[in-house]
Amino acid sequence: MSEETEAQLNEENKHTVIPITGLYENWFLDYASYVILDRAVPHINDGLKPVQRRILHSLKEMDDGRFNKAANVIGNTMKYHPHGDASIGDAMVQIGQKDLLIDCQGNWGDPITGDSAAAARYIEARLSKFANDVVFNPDTTTWQLSYDGRNNEPLTLPVKFPLLLAQGAEGIAVGLATKVMPHNFVELLDASIEALKGIRPNILPDFFTGGMADFSAYNEGMRGGKVRVRAKITEKDKKTLVITEIPYSTTTGSVIDSILSANEKGKIKIKKIEDNTAQHVEIVIQLAPGISPDVTIDALYAFTSCEVSISPNTCIIKDDKPQFLSVNDILIENTNNTKALLKKELEIRLHDLLEKIFFSSLLKIFIQEGMYKHPEYENSGNFDTVVQVLHGLFEPFKPQLYREILPEDFKKLIDKPMSSITRFDVKKADEQMSLLADEIKVVKNHLRHLTDYAIAWFQKLKDKYGKGRERKTEIRLFDRVEASKVALANVKLYMNRIDGFIGTGLKKDEFITDCSDLDEIIVFREDGRCIITKVADKTFVGKGIIHAAVFKKNDERTVYNLIYKDGASGIAYIKRFAVVGITRDKEYDLTKGSKGSKVLYFTANPNGEAEIVSVQLKPHSKLKKVNFDTDFAEISIKGRGSQGNILSKYPVKKIVLKSKGVSTLSGLKIWYDDLLRRLNVDGRGKYLGEFDGDDKILQVHKEGWYELSTFELSNHFDADLIIIQKYDPEKPFAVVQYEGKAKNQFVKRFVFENIAVGKKQTLISEEAGSKLICITSNPAAKLIVEVLKGKSQIEETLEVVLSEFIDIKGIKAIGNRLTPHEVKNMEIVDAEEIEPTIEEEAEQVEPAAPELQSGVLPLVIPAKEDPIVEEADDATPAEEDSASEISKVTAAEEVGQKPETEQEKEAEDVAAPVSAAVEAPEPAVAPEVEAAVKPDAESAITPDAETAAATSGVAEPASQKTEALPETEASATKPKAKKPWGKKKIDLEITNPEDIEDTGQLGLF
Repeated sequence: MSEETEAQLNEENKHTVIPITGLYENWFLDYASYVILDRAVPHINDGLKPVQRRILHSLKEMDDGRFNKAANVIGNTMKYHPHGDASIGDAMVQIGQKDLLIDCQGNWGDPITGDSAAAARYIEARLSKFANDVVFNPDTTTWQLSYDGRNNEPLTLPVKFPLLLAQGAEGIAVGLATKVMPHNFVELLDASIEALKGIRPNILPDFFTGGMADFSAYNEGMRGGKVRVRAKITEKDKKTLVITEIPYSTTTGSVIDSILSANEKGKIKIKKIEDNTAQHVEIVIQLAPGISPDVTIDALYAFTSCEVSISPNTCIIKDDKPQFLSVNDILIENTNNTKALLKKELEIRLHDLLEKIFFSSLLKIFIQEGMYKHPEYENSGNFDTVVQVLHGLFEPFKPQLYREILPEDFKKLIDKPMSSITRFDVKKADEQMSLLADEIKVVKNHLRHLTDYAIAWFQKLKDKYGKGRERKTEIRLFDRVEASKVALANVKLYMNRIDGFIGTGLKKDEFITDCSDLDEIIVFREDGRCIITKVADKTFVGKGIIHAAVFKKNDERTVYNLIYKDGASGIAYIKRFAVVGITRDKEYDLTKGSKGSKVLYFTANPNGEAEIVSVQLKPHSKLKKVNFDTDFAEISIKGRGSQGNILSKYPVKKIVLKSKGVSTLSGLKIWYDDLLRRLNVDGRGKYLGEFDGDDKILQVHKEGWYELSTFELSNHFDADLIIIQKYDPEKPFAVVQYEGKAKNQFVKRFVFENIAVGKKQTLISEEAGSKLICITSNPAAKLIVEVLKGKSQIEETLEVVLSEFIDIKGIKAIGNRLTPHEVKNMEIVDAEEIEPTIEEEAEQVEPAAPELQSGVLPLVIPAKEDPIVEEADDATPAEEDSASEISKVTAAEEVGQKPETEQEKEAEDVAAPVSAAVEAPEPAVAPEVEAAVKPDAESAITPDAETAAATSGVAEPASQKTEALPETEASATKPKAKKPWGKKKIDLEITNPEDIEDTGQLGLF
């Protein structure tokens, strides 16, 4: 073969060269676009992914009112869906479990327990009535060819409802994901009505699993938002907790597994857990002995799936591309789309009606004018001739018609059989056309008032399908549960004082305390430095440890009493301080920072106790007495960085504890936050007063029982509280109750008994049907009662002063009958009492006799060990010279310090002459003073009146707002003046919402 021929063949067989980079870019972009648009992300118009849309279309195609096997539906859907049957079956089960579009029969699984559905051949499905009403309309549907070109499928379904927000959606595409939270059916309809009225809606998710949710950071469902969802946990008794609702996106199985895992790690302590879930969730948790149920509830939220955080991401397909919109914007889009679909349906209906009345008019004219008998009509040989003849015959009547007559109209006239023409009833035809004309007027009116028509549409859906679809998820605000505060003490902490190590692995060294592996430890050393570090197996914190304990952040009640010697001057300083918060693993100097400074005395006081110590100075020629006492209560509490007051300018030999002190802090000020239903010390909510020692909180529930609780900040409170305040065993209360056996109202006055904490005690009759009507602690409260006397039912008004109506009796007494007559209405007139006020008082309180301290005995907290006893080192000549120079100083270095002249004078009075310095041993370890009672919070709330039952046929009045705590001791602040009398009406009518007639604009339908 010649070279020329070979070159020609090579030229003919040359392949086109395409770079691999270009192929990858094109193919990947096509793949990503396909997954986003045709698989994972729902469309904004109907809120459906393609597979969901094809399932519903297939169900409509097969719909005959009866159930179809799910396998048959899956098979029929495969005509439109180019993927396997498994993806279709899973998507169908998910739609069915949401109980909105599909009526299910058989075992469709349970999303709450995580149980899967039975095989597709064993379960059946059909479209729900709601789906038939809302989702389908062939006349307003845009169609497209299926993937193989053999069938037509909807581009989007004409859904006249915000379906995407009702069902929610979740999908992962290529490069993006979507997560739309489900919302409440009724709330969506109400919000759509608001949107039509020009009000921007603000909707929040509602989960079918119930539970509680904090939507404060929801951010309208946009990226970056967050929803905290909690299980609903109730305290059955002090040893048992019951979970009745679980968070969205969890199952009972996953929640139980997380609880068991936390128990194994020592985060919580439970004895046993049982899953009694059937129709409703019921997970029973048996607590270990001695474990607080309130702390355990917080620990369950902190360490288990009882609280989950969900990050929404509302990505949808709009205008053939993915877009990120807020849920409120999506609702507005859906509402406007529904309005446009309703308009389109009305226009189609109007056109159909006009066509019907148009043809009826043609037929009437055709028969009444005898056009079918006209010779030219009868002699016409073909269709074109017939059309020409009829055009001429209808010419006089064309101005009466709403459009031109088309050949197709004449074809319909010609096709009419002679039998129907001969039996034509003009009168009946006129009646039918009159009805059509009336309907046309209605449709045109709807088009003119399209917004009202759309509102009526949403109202109709609410009335027809809204029953039983009330909100399941309770909207709450959650406090932040700090894991370190609720974690159980699952490890033991040890320290080596000499070598300076601390940790959980030093089991041969000195035991400090039980703690959690999440805790932080504060350490004080004899060189006057402190450090905070995380609990670890073994950590070096510095030699010469004198105190170590679990650190509580922002704890202002733990006060440290310190006496130290300044290394530069040799002066002894005394100070009191609190450590609120410092940087972890950073050393802080509690002295003046001079080299050689040393701690002489140290105690840690959990409740701000201030002891008295005896100070022994080293002998000196200028001292008459070497011993004197110092009371820490005279020292102000300052920050850790303060240098303190001068205790003595002469060398200190020894310091010993003379007497243990009492707390110099005022009681703990407690507030109750009704939104969080928790106590706090931050000033949020209702102020209850100051608490200390054995003070308790009184809780009165609307069911007619009460209990006492401590003021610990970890306490949980129920939603049905009508009174929560500081317990006063001498404070009388008046109660109006309906006695079930006597079927009448009774009034009684009593004081609440001092029962055990956590015990529930009834305060009304235990007879069946008894109810609490109202309760008040105001002695000036009056009842205005309207009664019907005798058979003639004469109205009369009675005024009853509760404090004069009956004397104080026992809490179990029934009381005096309010009136023998039938009660028509009841109104309580309650003079408002003075609420507890926050007194402006110094943080430090001078110690006084117990009977003088606000009527509350001070709590004396003993120390575990003797305090640190420190003997100073031998005084050097330089120190003696320094001391003699310092004696000449006359000005005080700190606020509250006495001038030098006075201090020298005092020293001469109390000290004795000394000859020489004496050697002092190394400092001993000072014990910490431990508090017997931890400061906690309590709460008081003034409840609104609650509705209760009354005599036969008459409901009871509601409970009255109770007052807050009585005013505390007299202080510099003036008490609030009493407000004038106020009236509070108690509605005795119990209205059933189902009895309210509210047709709205449904007459349009």
